[in-house]
Amino acid sequence: MANIRVLSDDVHYTEEHILAKVQYETAHCKRTGDTIQVTPRRRWLEVRTARRPQRTGVMLVGWGGNNGTTLTAALLANRAGLRWETKEGERRADWLGSLTQCATLRVGSDDDGKDVWAPMSGVVPLLHPDDLEVDGWDVSSLDLAAAARRNRVLDVEVQRALAPQLRELRPRAAAFDCSFVAANQQERADNVLPGTRAQQVQRLREDIRDFKKAKSLERVVVLWTANTERFAEVRPGLNDTADNLLASIERNETEVSSSTLYAVAAILEGCTYINGSPQNTLVPGCLELAERHGTHVVGDDLKTGQTKLKSVLVDFLVSAGIKPTSIVSYNHLGNNDGKNLSAPHTFRSKEITKRNVVDDMVDSNPILYAPGEHPDHVVVIKYVPYVGDSKRAMDEYTGELMFGGRQTFVVHNTCEDSLLAAPLLLDLVVLAEFCTRVGFRPAGDDEYVPFHSVLALLSYLVKAPMVPRGTVVNSLFRQRACIENVLRACVGLGPESNMQLEHKLASPTV
Repeated sequence: MANIRVLSDDVHYTEEHILAKVQYETAHCKRTGDTIQVTPRRRWLEVRTARRPQRTGVMLVGWGGNNGTTLTAALLANRAGLRWETKEGERRADWLGSLTQCATLRVGSDDDGKDVWAPMSGVVPLLHPDDLEVDGWDVSSLDLAAAARRNRVLDVEVQRALAPQLRELRPRAAAFDCSFVAANQQERADNVLPGTRAQQVQRLREDIRDFKKAKSLERVVVLWTANTERFAEVRPGLNDTADNLLASIERNETEVSSSTLYAVAAILEGCTYINGSPQNTLVPGCLELAERHGTHVVGDDLKTGQTKLKSVLVDFLVSAGIKPTSIVSYNHLGNNDGKNLSAPHTFRSKEITKRNVVDDMVDSNPILYAPGEHPDHVVVIKYVPYVGDSKRAMDEYTGELMFGGRQTFVVHNTCEDSLLAAPLLLDLVVLAEFCTRVGFRPAGDDEYVPFHSVLALLSYLVKAPMVPRGTVVNSLFRQRACIENVLRACVGLGPESNMQLEHKLASPTV
């Protein structure tokens, strides 16, 4: 939707839904020689949003890992209003780092022309974190209290306060294939599902049903936050179509990854599946299966620290007419993610997602780059056990200036990896649930249609956004604006263009 104009006379509310009638504009472009002909098109669209969030649970793959234990602890701590002492003073549980819980959006101006801001969670009816149920799988049988001690992310006082609750939470047995991860992950794998791939999918589906029934849930989101896998082969007859993928699972084909088994199980159970790691879980057959069953998928990988900053800096440079020619990124970390990435075949998956993040920004400026030209882009990740979850990222950006000049940025970023990731996991679940309650009805149609099965709306939160063909957008600001404007449209507000011509003309009466 390039532009949305909301007509206030056509906005009305019912007890169960918010309905907004909007006019959206698109442009059809055709190139004739050196000329581009643009033809505007306008259509009417009715947006319907169910007001009541569904009773929702999330099942985490890798529940006992750093991200899984941190998210679970955050849910429990915020629900209890936990406070604890540190050497800097008292701290209390919060959701800092969460888009849905801590970000705002502009809803207009007051009589004095001053901007009015509202919490994002207050503009549309979003799922409250306190209402979210959690469960999951892990290859390690440790309960979450023991896992939290092993992971060394949470303050000791937080671990002590939450230990009685975390001790009661134990992951379900997980699907696991060591050939897809580093060999060093085998040592913690004492909680693995037996059987063929077909039998494992069946067991995962039973686990989803059991969780849904036990907690009286209306919706379950399955989220992979386990180790990075190597890329799986994609080839005809194996996973290129939904039917071939299902048949390959029945034949117990070894090239079907564990993460794809979770995705298939989730789709067959009508659950949204979110791929929080960089491997190619969502193979073509998986995407076709999601479309066939009318479910949503999101991928790939979480956009937390270095990559998020890279998407900002490269967007700034290219938009300013400065030509980035070299981007070198170095990381070292000591958590289990870093240990797994020490294997070349798993590192390759991460490298691909980190390098591809600048592609569409480079392609957007043919003045700076000739067809096929890209900056030299190198990514290095090293495992350094001592630093634990405190990830170090060092980047050097070099760009060309006029008269052969050069500009270089050198950035050092130290961040608690899982404390950045956990709020993103929450946002992904909250927004994924919201998307299942929104429908669109073009003028003249009788039925509402949902969002595309590939939820490109959530690209802001993932490193290598999976989107419908031809719609790649890695610019962080455009991704953020997309979420904001869709939420605004759902409640009858026009898009935020930041034009504000009323403040830029010589005469305000023009």
